[in-house]
Amino acid sequence: MRLFFVRHGKTQWNLEGRFQGSKGDSPLLEESVENLKKLGHYLSAIHFDKVYTSDLKRARDTAMLVMEANQNPTEITIAKPLREWNLGRLEGQKISTIASIYPKQMEAFRYNLAKFDNDFFEAESVYHATRRVAKFVASLDYEHDQNVLLVGHGACFTAATNYLLGFESGQLRRQGGLDNGSVTILESSDGKHFNLIRWNDISYMEEQEQLS
Repeated sequence: MRLFFVRHGKTQWNLEGRFQGSKGDSPLLEESVENLKKLGHYLSAIHFDKVYTSDLKRARDTAMLVMEANQNPTEITIAKPLREWNLGRLEGQKISTIASIYPKQMEAFRYNLAKFDNDFFEAESVYHATRRVAKFVASLDYEHDQNVLLVGHGACFTAATNYLLGFESGQLRRQGGLDNGSVTILESSDGKHFNLIRWNDISYMEEQEQLS
């Protein structure tokens, strides 16, 4: 099975540089809608056996835009385990402001999640966020499905995909975060062992090719 992890398009809070977890949900930007239509075209030749999206609106809107362009559109199923981290007291705060007050914690959040103190911010733990996504991924039908689309969020998908690839918590952001509207592809035959096929692919924004 190939699993296509898509981060939602850029939102108003992304533009403003604000933390946006499971308790915040600003709308997609107009420019993002156009980019997501390009992403839909990029993925349009792939038949997805299943399409799952986080229940948050920015992810649901992203999934709909991608499926609208598909040659064989698949029904979209809501999957709450794919939602973004609950970022607690960080929700809606300016990232630059928090970084100036808590520089070590923001450095940990960006580069080494093993040192991020989620309890201090009353946020969901890295452990819980990655395991809930991994548990959902493990529940997929690896015997019958070939391609599955998963639409979700940057912080959670960055950590979860690296966790699935076998990296420890200190390395979950080893390649940085996933870009808005990016697609990351993992491959697995059993939901336990994964290979990386593509990471943080946004090539479609400049090229008009289709992925096959």
